[in-house]
Amino acid sequence: MDGEPEPVRIVIVDDEQLVRLALRLVIDAEPDLTVVAEAADGDAALTAVEEQRPDVVLMDIRMPGRDGLSATRELLTRPVPPRVLMLTTFDSDDLVLGALRAGALGFVLKDTPPTRILDAVRTVAGGNPVLSPAATARVIAAATGPRSSEARRSSREAARRQLSALTERERDTALAIADGLGNSEIAERLHISVATVKAHTGNLFTKLAVQNRVQIALLVRDAET
Repeated sequence: MDGEPEPVRIVIVDDEQLVRLALRLVIDAEPDLTVVAEAADGDAALTAVEEQRPDVVLMDIRMPGRDGLSATRELLTRPVPPRVLMLTTFDSDDLVLGALRAGALGFVLKDTPPTRILDAVRTVAGGNPVLSPAATARVIAAATGPRSSEARRSSREAARRQLSALTERERDTALAIADGLGNSEIAERLHISVATVKAHTGNLFTKLAVQNRVQIALLVRDAET
């Protein structure tokens, strides 16, 4: 019907054919979503994205050949990258962190109920991260977990140099984002308007050279470890 928005275009990347089939069946049953291609590894994913120009890539992490992390890093360097939602299990936290730092907008577990996967796809398509407070806490814990003292020091110093460019209010906003607060909650905490929070957040994206709020949160945690 004229005036209706185009459905969100999705590429599914997973080395297991049954997983791809199950996801396609769930996604294609929704009028506002459509699967435009499937890929079994990272190289095929890059080709599919180049050909189809999807809005969202649902990307598995562990695959033979080029894995999902490597493919995600390359996709997110492109001039107009798709939104990337990682498919994973919690036993690959280290790889999830790498994807989030590169700019992926979040992750869902493979055993997540179908309705929640659909919600996650829609959320990511809108440019918003998919990380519940509990999931964020787990990812942050992994980000600040055991590492060599040299690695911690290097990450801490680099993060602090980036954050030093912020104004006091921008830093307060970054800290609130790292605590998992939404715009209205940040506005209430800092006693400012939601519009001002959005302005500060936009400044954070520019000054910190990040693409989403998850990257801001990880940067703040790096600075504190």
